[in-house]
Amino acid sequence: MAVVVSDDPATTVYVQSKARQAARLGVRLEVRELGAATSQAELHAELERLSNDPEVHGIVLELPLAPGLDADLAMLHIAPAKDIEGLTPANLALVAAGREPEALLPPTPRSIRFLLREVLELSGSRIAIIGPGRTVGRPLTWMLNNRGATVTLLNQFTRDMAEVLSGQDAVVVAVGRAGLLGVQHVQPHQVIIDAGINVTDAGVSGDAAPGVAGVVRAITPVPGGVGPLTSALMFQNLLRAIRLQRGEQVE
Repeated sequence: MAVVVSDDPATTVYVQSKARQAARLGVRLEVRELGAATSQAELHAELERLSNDPEVHGIVLELPLAPGLDADLAMLHIAPAKDIEGLTPANLALVAAGREPEALLPPTPRSIRFLLREVLELSGSRIAIIGPGRTVGRPLTWMLNNRGATVTLLNQFTRDMAEVLSGQDAVVVAVGRAGLLGVQHVQPHQVIIDAGINVTDAGVSGDAAPGVAGVVRAITPVPGGVGPLTSALMFQNLLRAIRLQRGEQVE
């Protein structure tokens, strides 16, 4: 069950992508459009209802929420064993504590880590993350650290970004601001993971400027890079969640 409580265009892109993949896999994905006018209490009540419904095996609260709604409070009302986005405090706490085998891992950070592992030895690598968001940047910091990487987390107040990034082996950008990472910020030896989604009149683009691809060692495309793998891992989480709900031992 995907719960949508906003008018954010990027959310529509994400949900449509998940729905297409669910159809291919034979998974019934229902979208619950609550509307941007939904109150915090109404959202909590709906999440609790879904958490207690034995016919619902996975819940995705699509972020960002409408202005005025608190995602942190809302996440407290999702059963951790149905949290297939891995964003409830219970699952994030397990990741932060280095107890990943016991958690449902956030699919986007997991897909980024998977892609980085294809081109880098994570242990000992220096990796910068631009964007400390709860869905990507923060959990990814812990997940990379759990694999021995040295992680630098940048935010909107970081000064001299080019200098901070110069010694990094890889850069992950996940802010949602088109062109944020420019050619002046990157080096030829670097791998860039672009997890940004920006919906414009010209189509969907990432956070890296178009010229970055011609400078760096490798870069993920948008669309078609992190997104499809994230969707696949979300459905893998659904299978894991079903086993947890059955009381089975999972690793």
